[in-house]
This record gives sequence, structure tokens and C-alpha cells, in this order.
Amino acid sequence: MSEQTPGEQSVADDETPLGNSASVSTAEVSDADQQPAGKPKRKHHGLHVPTAFTILFVLTIVAVLATWFVPAGQYAKLAYNAEDSNFSVTTPKGDVSTVPATQEQLDKLGVQIGLNQFTSGAITKPISIPGTYESLDANPMGAADIPNAMVRGTIEAVDIMVFIFVLGGLIGVVRATGAFESGLIALTKKTKGHEFVLVFAMSLFMVLGGTLCGLEEEAVAFYPIMCPIFIAMGYDAIISVGAIFLAGSMGTTMSTINPFSVVIASNAAGTSFTEGLWWRVAGCIVGAIVVIGYLYWYAKKIKADPSASYTWEDHEEFEATWSMGDNSSVAPFNIKRKIILFLFFLGFPIMVWGVMAKGWYFPTMAAMFLTIAVAVMILAATGDGRLNEKQLVDAFSDGASSLVAVSLIIGLARGINLVLNEGLISDTMLHSASQLVQGMNGPVFIIVMLFIFFLLGFVVPSSSGLAVLSMPIMAPLADSVGIPRWIIVCAYQWGQYAMLYLAPTGLVMATLQMLNMKYSHWLRFVWPMVVFVLVFGGGMLVAQTLIYGA
Repeated sequence: MSEQTPGEQSVADDETPLGNSASVSTAEVSDADQQPAGKPKRKHHGLHVPTAFTILFVLTIVAVLATWFVPAGQYAKLAYNAEDSNFSVTTPKGDVSTVPATQEQLDKLGVQIGLNQFTSGAITKPISIPGTYESLDANPMGAADIPNAMVRGTIEAVDIMVFIFVLGGLIGVVRATGAFESGLIALTKKTKGHEFVLVFAMSLFMVLGGTLCGLEEEAVAFYPIMCPIFIAMGYDAIISVGAIFLAGSMGTTMSTINPFSVVIASNAAGTSFTEGLWWRVAGCIVGAIVVIGYLYWYAKKIKADPSASYTWEDHEEFEATWSMGDNSSVAPFNIKRKIILFLFFLGFPIMVWGVMAKGWYFPTMAAMFLTIAVAVMILAATGDGRLNEKQLVDAFSDGASSLVAVSLIIGLARGINLVLNEGLISDTMLHSASQLVQGMNGPVFIIVMLFIFFLLGFVVPSSSGLAVLSMPIMAPLADSVGIPRWIIVCAYQWGQYAMLYLAPTGLVMATLQMLNMKYSHWLRFVWPMVVFVLVFGGGMLVAQTLIYGA
């Protein structure tokens, strides 16, 4: 990923555009590569897991095969047309009709959602209409659909991919100025002996970002910044993913006001997101304590014995990719490099503010980072140690190209969902799940719902996507067992996100690809957190059911 020699050295002088230096930070700032005296080098042997690309390719094949065996079926879908202020209803067989956008019409369709949720833009995607499921003729996918779905899934993810490319380009330019390296050395000197403070701060930021605004795909922006810092402090790839992806995922698991999860799910369930808010706040506090405590335990363990790292067998490759190299040639941390770093880091609070306050999506965020990249280029082309136009453009291009694999992973994962949807089996799974829980009593019902959402999280890894598809079907089931609908929303959150810690169809594969981490190493680290979410979440759901049930 975006590596570059420090100081005034030309970008073109490196063997690779982003440096890929095989050396690690000096002993002053890093002992991660040091083997404890008297201890043999430890290798962790276990199940060999293929790369992210192979896993997703195999899962695409499995999805295609599933369309031959799982019965086809579909719910009717309801969508709001803002241009003419009408609803369009698409039947399971594909016939489309237009009906007035009124509350009376929603009640007639059995959609127990307020009209204002559609007219205000809170719900923009088509929702499933309860009681309209129909079995359909099978629509099995063929061999040609495998590469086709992979390509179309990538096209669907183009907005995220452009965002990642621009971000990589910005990082490449900042690296070319030497600002990262000189700033890192200054930081590690100040935090020496208190390295976990930065892990704590990053984890807390990600938990808050997750619970408030669903900071997920955007989090890939932080790896090129934090990985070199964590390496210099003696940590490994697990800490890097843990402090960013795991902490952010815990925040989204315990979403409080996240508009892409709990808000849209509550709207689709016909309830308010403020219902059950304090339960989710309590869950977020406990979740943050648990995930940060888990990271502290692991960080302390590998600081005492670096070979205890779950990724020890790959640590040299990880450090060669992400470390800053030989610090003896690092340029001084002068005023120009301080301004460049300030501009770079300024983009991230702006991004979070834009998502939360202005509803920004990836194109707007990409444009913002591109603006910062241009400003950094102008600054880097002036004064002492200036870089010429070609060096800066090459640095941007090389930084963007270093993240191509990560971008493709996101697109390939979407191809699996395309196969399931077009093979007409996604709604069949949802319908079967709704039939399974009917007639159960409260506590058993809600625990089964938790695990249903856990499994559905693999099929539909999008939080907003699963919300609009499942909530109109699942939420009314709460009425039949005498519990508030917001408890179903909690089951959706804690079930789906427990799966997203693991699901290859979600963001995790792109994250592991970015850090070149084996899936087996990640599983070894993350499974206790999955168990925690299911057990703790299940306990809270049972308590809610007993307290608020009829």
C-alpha cells in the first residue's frame, strides 16, 4: 500500500512507486520485529484458507448452484416515486401498477409504516409488502452468470471504488512529500511507553463513528495512516484491523442513531428509532469496553512476546509493505510538512461531519479528498524540497493503483447478492424465516429471530438493504407475540452485525485484502467477539421481551 521514501527523494527512484521497503523502523521506535531472547521463532499452523478473490469466486459458484435447488419466490415490492408523488407496486411476477401515495393506501396494502417516512426520503429503497409472497418458476443461474455477476457487481460498486482510488492517490502524494515519515517519528517519540493510548483513541473514535453514522466502508481510509504508526509502536496487523474494523463494527452493531442501520430499520418497522434507544446506548458502552479490553489484552500479549502474534508468520511481509523503512534518512518535520499532514487529517473529521450532518455519499467524499490532494500538490510543488509535476502525478497514480485489489473485492462481493436476487431465492429465505418463528413464545421467538438475522446477514450484508427487505415482514410478527417492534430492530442489528464480523460477502474481505491478512488468522482473533455479540445481545433481547412483553 502507499509507501514512499522520505524527504526530497524522487518518487521514481523507488523500486516500486510506493516504496515497499523491506526494512523496518529503527529500534528507537519499533521492537515489533525483535524476537525475544531465548525463544524460538513461533509459527502458527492451522487450516489454510484461500485468498479473498478465491473465496468470493467459490461463493459466487455456490450461489449459482443454490438457484438450482432453493425454490424461487418473491414478495411484491412497494416504491415511492417522488416525481409524481405516487407509489409503484411491482408484483412477484413483475407487473407494475401505480397507486396513490396515501396513508390509506399503505394501510390497505398492510404496510404499517407512516407515509411521512416515504415522502421525507427516510425510506428510498423498495420495500417488501407483507403477505404477498408467491412461489415462482425457478430461474436458475448458469455458468455464464458467474463472471457476469462479478463484473456487474463491480460496476455497482463504482462509487466506492472511485472513493478508494482518490484516497489512495492522496496518500501517495502525501507520502511523496515525506510528511508521513517525519510526522510518525515525532509521534512515536512522544508516545513511547504509552503506545496503547493511540490504539485506545483510534478504537473509541471508530466505535463512536460506527454507532452515530455507520462508519464502515469509509474506514478503509484509516489503514494507510494507522498501520505504519502501529508497526512503529511494536504492534501487528491484528491490532490495525482490530482498532479500525473491529471497533467500528462494534459501534455499528450497537448503533444508537446510525441512519443507515437503526433509523432506516425503525422506519421500515413502523416504529421510531428513539424507542429502545437507552438499551442500545447501554449496549454500545458495554461493547466499547469489551472490544477495547480485548485489544488491550492482545496488545499486551504481543508486546511481551511478538511471536505470539496471530499473524507472526506473515509479519515480515506486513511490515515490509507498511513500515516507513530506515528512519535515518527521514526529512525534518518542518512547517510545510506539518501543514500537509494537517490538510490530510482535516479530511477525516470533514468526512464524518458530511456523512452525519449533510448525508454525503461516496462521490461527494471522493471530491472532497481530491480537493485536498490538489491543495497538497500545490504546496508540495513550492519551497524547499519541492516536487515537480511529474513526480506528484506519478505519486497520485501509484497511490491509487495500490488499492485496485481492495476495490475489486468490494465489487466481487456484491456479485454474490446479484446472483441470489436474480435467481429469486433471497425472498424465499426471508419467507421461510418468517414462517419458522410463527407460534413461538416471546423469549424463544426473539432468540430465533436473532439467529435468523445472523444468517440473513450473510445473504444480504447491506444494513439498509436488509432493513427495507426484512422489517416490513418481520416487524409485524412482534405483534403476534405481544412485544414492541423496536425489539425486532435490536435483533436485526445484533444478529446481522455479528455475521458481518465474519461474512466474506461483507466488508471484511476487502479489509483483509488491504492488509494481506489470511482469513484464518482473522477468524482466530475475532470469534470471541462474535460469541460476545450473540450471547450479550441475546441476553438483552430476552430481558427486553420479559420486561415489555404482553
